[in-house]
Amino acid sequence: MLLLDTNIVSYFIYNADWKDQYVPILHDKTLFIAFMTLAEMLEGARHRQLGERSIRLFKERLRSEYFIIPWSEEICDRFARVRSERRNRPISVPDALIAATALDYDLPLVTHNAKDFTEIDGLKLITCYEETL
Repeated sequence: MLLLDTNIVSYFIYNADWKDQYVPILHDKTLFIAFMTLAEMLEGARHRQLGERSIRLFKERLRSEYFIIPWSEEICDRFARVRSERRNRPISVPDALIAATALDYDLPLVTHNAKDFTEIDGLKLITCYEETL
């Protein structure tokens, strides 16, 4: 079981070049995304000014390919701890929510931007982009 960062989901949805490097990692795994990733993906779809029918189909596709983890009070508490612990090295709200989701569900986080998630106690990261570590 793996939690995917938004960039990884984007690579697969939009068939980006980096996708091929992550195929072996994701093969035969149960794939989860955080509610924050769903929100970011929908933001991107709206930015591209997709119509409501396309947005509905886009949501259906995400739900069919990934298990979506909803928000919870526990995730919110972990979010607060992550942001507090990273006070001297700020982390964005979306990244902190995704990290908190991974921690709360004890899932490794697959990301192409590992540097955004360093120095978070207990967070397991998987990436193909070694230069970010």
